[in-house]
Amino acid sequence: MARIGVISISDGRDHVHARNARFIQSKQDELVRSLTAAGHEVVAGRDLVATNTLATSVAREVAAAGVDVTIFYYAVWSFPHFTMLAADATRSPLILVASTDPTEPGLVGMLAAGGALDQIGRAHTRLWGAPDDADLAGRVGAHARAAAAVASLRGSTFGRFGGRPMGMNTAVANTDQWMRQFGVDVEEIDQYELVLRAEKADVGEAAKARRWIEEHAAGVHYDGQKLTPELLERQIRSYLAIRDIIDERKLDFSGIKGQPELTEHFATMDVTEAFLNDPYDWNGPKPVHVTATEADMDGALTMQLMHKISGDPVLFADVRHYHADRDIWDLCNSGQHATWYAARSDDPAENLAKVHFYPEVFFFPAGGASVQHIAAPGQMTLGRLTRQAGEYRLQLMLGEFENYDDETNESLMRQSTPEWPHAWARLDAPAETFLSRFGANHIHAIPGDRRAELRAAAGLLGVDVHEWSRD
Repeated sequence: MARIGVISISDGRDHVHARNARFIQSKQDELVRSLTAAGHEVVAGRDLVATNTLATSVAREVAAAGVDVTIFYYAVWSFPHFTMLAADATRSPLILVASTDPTEPGLVGMLAAGGALDQIGRAHTRLWGAPDDADLAGRVGAHARAAAAVASLRGSTFGRFGGRPMGMNTAVANTDQWMRQFGVDVEEIDQYELVLRAEKADVGEAAKARRWIEEHAAGVHYDGQKLTPELLERQIRSYLAIRDIIDERKLDFSGIKGQPELTEHFATMDVTEAFLNDPYDWNGPKPVHVTATEADMDGALTMQLMHKISGDPVLFADVRHYHADRDIWDLCNSGQHATWYAARSDDPAENLAKVHFYPEVFFFPAGGASVQHIAAPGQMTLGRLTRQAGEYRLQLMLGEFENYDDETNESLMRQSTPEWPHAWARLDAPAETFLSRFGANHIHAIPGDRRAELRAAAGLLGVDVHEWSRD
């Protein structure tokens, strides 16, 4: 949830304000109760704004509370210059909200204020409705969560382990552009640091983790060559090593190149990446640390934004195949889907009961375990920040993950790589449109319909939204 500032704007005539003050306060109180009931922390202005000095002082006080977004509330006709002064006193994103009670001209006040902000180029969002309307609270909440997510990017650090993987141009972004547009710094870390630290990591902890995986997983399929207990522990020690580096260098999200150096000479990073993206490991609950395979910078940025909006782990996948006979996409990746997606349960045992750890396939001679499962069914928001001629765009769509009987799942998996994780996705976008326009081989997903938050976040970041649907 978010921290939301609320400032009510009034009429500057003393006798009119005196008449309206109780009405305005009652409407503001209803709005605050509605937002609080929705789970948000609300910082209300200490006074109704009926003078130019109050416009500035109240807005500064609310801004000092570190709000994610500020609501200017219009229950009555309000002097527009109060909005202008208050807007100048806060840097947070603005939402103008008008009461729709027809006994007072709240809509008139909002439109006059919004037009004034338009004239000076101050971006804002306009919403309207009854103050106790749950739908209004939901729309405010979507914008507030977006603003909080965008604010969390600024001043954050992305840890980039290794460089460009296998010539993937879409996995590499301009670090100056990231700082200018998103406020994100990039810390370059050589993969050799990971190898050195993994070799020195706690062997007892790695053995403990291996036993936990063996106990809870649907299967750990050792073959004596590409997957052995020793190789699985090497992957776990890589996880421990990266956790140490994350803590030392204060990294907020990361990406690991992996291919080809680690996958040919050390071990795959699939187990490492899966558990970094999970909200738990063998020691219990932990924060998700968004980690993109193949050091995909724009993929990681998309995932971090989605995670900060939803609070959930984010799926990272290749767009592997389109089953035209079923209108289903196989979203498959080389073994690092977060195990949480197997059942999307708060109980790791419930998720791991659907997860297999298979020996890596021929692409990866160093071996290790691939984290294999079929993503649980449900509504999903899918998309990615991609670039066209150097400018970012958010390509966005709704979809459904589906699951089938064992025979059908097995048949579909064997048409690609059965050792890898799969999500059977029905996208709300025509296949021809998607394949002709999507700007990368990697796609990302979070549960539920989060399009409103992502649209709002894109607007705050100066990113165009390219949204697809079948309508």
